Amino acid sequence: MLSLVPKPAPAPKAAPPRIECSYRIVHGYRRAFVHAGSGSALLLIHGIGDSSDTWQGVIAELARHYTVVAPDLLGHGRSEKPRADYSIGGYANAMRDLLSILDIDRATIIGHSLGGGVAMQFAYQYPERCERLILVSTGGVSRGVTPMLRLMAAPNADFFLPLLGLPHAHSVARGAAAVLRALRTDLGRDADDWLRVFETLPDATARRAFVRTLRAVVDVRGQAVTMLDRAYLARYLPTLLVWGDRDAVIPVEHAELAHRALPGSRLEVFRGAGHFPHHADPERFLSVVRDFLETTEPAPHDVTRWREMLRAGNPALAGGPETPALRA
Repeated sequence: MLSLVPKPAPAPKAAPPRIECSYRIVHGYRRAFVHAGSGSALLLIHGIGDSSDTWQGVIAELARHYTVVAPDLLGHGRSEKPRADYSIGGYANAMRDLLSILDIDRATIIGHSLGGGVAMQFAYQYPERCERLILVSTGGVSRGVTPMLRLMAAPNADFFLPLLGLPHAHSVARGAAAVLRALRTDLGRDADDWLRVFETLPDATARRAFVRTLRAVVDVRGQAVTMLDRAYLARYLPTLLVWGDRDAVIPVEHAELAHRALPGSRLEVFRGAGHFPHHADPERFLSVVRDFLETTEPAPHDVTRWREMLRAGNPALAGGPETPALRA
């Protein structure tokens, strides 16, 4: 018998949480950050020259089920840009302080590019506060990096950076981006993102902060910081690596190297994506991150086990710290 009773309409999807920028004075400096959602905490850390805006395409969806904190690092975005400590360790300390101010004891740390290096340093300095690690096209694995960043880190490069503030600099940059796109280069895949970062540099204070941050991690030989010597300490820390196979800034070979060095880590390579896989395919990025969060348990911190691992040392360095992997 045909039923004439209408089917109930599907429940409307909840509106995404409202995303707003907040500000706090920490150690005398104004810091900007996004704080949204509820539930287990996710700390999202952007890359060099960027800001929390890089996560705009994923924050609202993540905030449906999690507490999301996405800061503008000191010297970046809407945060102050003083003459200050822009080292990886300094940024890790700042992330601890921000979480403490927000009454967040533990979080899953998600870092992109430079932010991945900060995330790894946070996990090393504060293992008791790190539940999981998600590294997106992360720096700090091995020396290789795009020649452009090596050049900008050179001793006298900052004398030329004021040229970025000249009237026609934006037109030149947009023209160069169009050429890179037309030639289908790997850098051209991220042209819109590079233009977005470029637009922050004509400001003199932003330029100085950019150079100080860059020189803390890169010199003319490439990246000066590596996580490979301490990766063995992450043996019990659930770790996800996300990379684009056409990354022109930090080659995908770094993902494979990190995957081997981090016991039990997962690796997701986005085909056709460049240095910003979370922009190239945000839906897949969200799917991969959600699956990782739902299928792993937060890492417990066992002080006794941590001490034992430190005493045993890194078996990969049995031949000394200058192994081929660290020289790469």
